[in-house]
Formats: sequence, structure tokens, C-alpha cells
Amino acid sequence: MADQYDLIVIGAGPGGYIAAIRGAQLGMKVAIVEREHMAGICSNWGCIPTKALLRSAEIYGHMTHAKDYGLSADTFGFDIPGIVKRSRAIAAQMNNGVQFLMKKNKVDIIWGEAEITKPGEIKVAPTKKKIVEPQGPVPKNALGEGTYKAKNIIIATGARPRVLPGIEPDGDKIWTYFEAMKPETMPKSVVVMGSGAIGVEFASFYRSLGAEVTIIELLPQIMPVEDAEIAGLARKRFEKRGIKILTDAKVTKVDKTKDGVTAHVELKDGKTEQISGEKLISAVGVQCNIEGLGLEKVGVKTERGAIVIDAYGKTNVEGIWAIGDVAGPPMLAHKAEHEAVVTVEKIAGLKVHGLDKTKVPGCTYCEPQVASVGLTEAKAKESGREIKVGRFPFVGNGKAIALGEPDGLVKTIFDAKTGELLGAHMIGAEVTELIQGFVVAMNLETTEEELIHTIFPHPTLSETMKESVLDAYGRALNI
Repeated sequence: MADQYDLIVIGAGPGGYIAAIRGAQLGMKVAIVEREHMAGICSNWGCIPTKALLRSAEIYGHMTHAKDYGLSADTFGFDIPGIVKRSRAIAAQMNNGVQFLMKKNKVDIIWGEAEITKPGEIKVAPTKKKIVEPQGPVPKNALGEGTYKAKNIIIATGARPRVLPGIEPDGDKIWTYFEAMKPETMPKSVVVMGSGAIGVEFASFYRSLGAEVTIIELLPQIMPVEDAEIAGLARKRFEKRGIKILTDAKVTKVDKTKDGVTAHVELKDGKTEQISGEKLISAVGVQCNIEGLGLEKVGVKTERGAIVIDAYGKTNVEGIWAIGDVAGPPMLAHKAEHEAVVTVEKIAGLKVHGLDKTKVPGCTYCEPQVASVGLTEAKAKESGREIKVGRFPFVGNGKAIALGEPDGLVKTIFDAKTGELLGAHMIGAEVTELIQGFVVAMNLETTEEELIHTIFPHPTLSETMKESVLDAYGRALNI
């Protein structure tokens, strides 16, 4: 007889394990199915271990100009195996932490690959996927293959790197983020295809450690989802660091050579250019893991490779829900976690607010950092609103100067008639930590008047946020 649950979650990434925990908190009998590694891509191959790599690169970068701080660091260097080892150890810690949380919340772990055979039922088979790097043994007491039933099923299977025909990763000269995260030796030159968050973070990491880096972007703007002004400033900083950037450029072919790769690039004016490097990192986006789940069999609707859901994670099939990357953009761990809570609470019959994608912040941990929430200036204008835009540069902030980080900008966008904060866009030191202040403000429907009346501590980088608001209304004080 099949095991009966109130909720089965397929996928133990950020969305999946949070859904399982929230379900357990609400008194549900919960199981979670995982085929590869607890904590998902984010903790094993994305958000967390990449930040570990970038932290090492950041510290090394500071050491290269220690004299600017009155310090002496005449002899220093880096050990790439040591950097990778630290990153992988942190990933393993996160993996073990999620296993502990499942045990603490009495969530059953089912190890294998799940297929939905009909609404309310799944069949789990042994894992067929080649695991890139197992994070320890299969969790103790994990259940295995068999048939399991649940009143509700949440699909949280995430996404994987998108592969372009003819430029398939080989794990040697053409990398995805999997290989880029664990280089055995430091390449002297890297070609990065794509300038989204993944592309620019790896470009930043390898450049900080001395590699010659070229970014190739198909669209006219690097970091295409960001405000054009912020993306322009990022490009200037990247180029100042020695990163070569080609936009409006399409990689038509990649040749593997004895020493690496040569990318054939078609430019906007019709000219072609050949860019060579030891390694090519393919960072052209991700695609949803919807295959093998039985979606077609049970009639779950998909569109553009993602599962179609409403604001509460509900699909078109009763009792089947989807959250996170598999349900489409923005493909961010914190969006998946929020969706998880919303969906489970909806299942439980609680009064909940559906996900508002305009209030999902985005963060890129390159050097310099970039963070944003809400509408860009262009999108705000396209909406037909009359807007007010404020800007404040880091060079006018005492804390930024003291940190030796005077290059940065905070940009705020308001509805001129109502004072509603429509968007905030930032570039500079620690802006990925600062952006949450604007996210809270937007969620509370704060106006410019309330932000102006708020006291920001001194000396902090956060003062740039208030000054940007003041500037939108012609009241900036420190520039």
C-alpha cells in the first residue's frame, strides 16, 4: 500500500525544503523527494559557494592595494585548490544543514527520481542522473523507490545551465558554472559568454585573480535586466579593471584548440572577431527541469519551458503546485523560498498574499556589487507615469570614502503624483546588503515623505539611500 502524505515536495532546493518545513510547521505529514543533493543548486553549486569564491577574490583584491590603507603586504598570493576547497566545504555544510532541518521537522526524505503518475500520486525510481559531486552519503533513513500518495504535490525541481547547440560544455575547455566553480588550476584567460548575474560574477572572480577576461553579450547592454544607467556604470568599472566587453555580439562557433578555445563572434556591424582563451564559460541562462516528471501525462500546462502557475503556485491541475525556477523567472532562490511559504499556506487554507514579482530584489555579487528592486527608469516611463528620479554617488558619503570604496551610485524612482517608490537601483560596495531597505519600504507602500523623515545612522553607506530620495525632490544635502 502506498505511503500517504498530506504534502509531497519534489526537489530539495531552497524552494522545496522551505515548503517542506512550512508544511510540517502547519501540522502536515510531509515528504520531500531528492535525486542528487539536499539544499539544491543554490547551496551546492550556486548562491553560497560562489559567494565563498568571490569573498576570497575580494580579500585578494584588497591585498593588491594594501598601501592605499597604510598597510604592508609585500608578499602574498593565492592557492586556487585552497580557494575551491573552502568553497566546497561551505557547500557541504549547507547540505548537511538542510538534512538536519528535515530531521528536526520530521520530514521524510525520499531518495530518487519522482514521476507524477496521476494527481495525488508519484512513483519514485532510483536516480539515473549523473551526480556531479555527491555531498556525502544518501541521508540516513531515507526512503527509496516506490509509490507515494499525497493530497498535494509541489514541484520544485529547479533549473540547469542552458546549452547552445554546437557549444556544448565538455567539462574541459568549455565550462558551465559547475566546472567554473572548481578549477584545478588558474586559467590565464577566460571567455565568458553571457553577462547576466552568473556571467559577470565569474568574470569578476577570474579577473580579480589575474586572468584576462572577455565578456560577450548578445544584447546591447550588459546585465540586461538592470537599469541602463547602472549597467553602464558597471561596464565602465569592469573595463577599468581590464575586462574586455563585446555587446551586440553573437558567438556563432567555438573551435577547440590545443591551448584552449577560439570563439567566432559576429558583431552588430556585420564584422567578425575571433576571441581566444584557455577556457570558455557558457553563462547564457538556465532551463527548467520539467522533463521526466510526467507533466504531459497528467496535463500540467507549461509555457516557454516553464510550468504555468498563478500567484499562489497553483497549476491548472488540482492538487499540483509549482514553485521556484521550474515555474519561471525571476529565477532567484529568495523568490523560490517566498513562493514556498505562500503556496503551502494557500494549501493550508490560510489567508495569504500572492507573490508580487515587482518586489523581488535582484543582487549580483561582482566587483562592484549591483542590486535592484522594482521598475527601471525606462520601464517606469513606459508605464505612462510621471516620475521623479533621484541619484546619489558614493563619493559624497563619508563611510564609502573611509572604506576606500568611493565609486558607486544609488538611484531611486518615484511616482511624481503619489510619492510611491517605484524602483531602486544601486551599484557599489555592499549594495546587496543595502537593497533590502528599499524592498521593505516598497512592501510597506512607503512614500518619499516617510523615507525623508526616517533617520539613517551615520556614518553608514545606508545614508546614500536617503540622499538619493532627497535628490529626487531637489533636497540632497551632501552633494
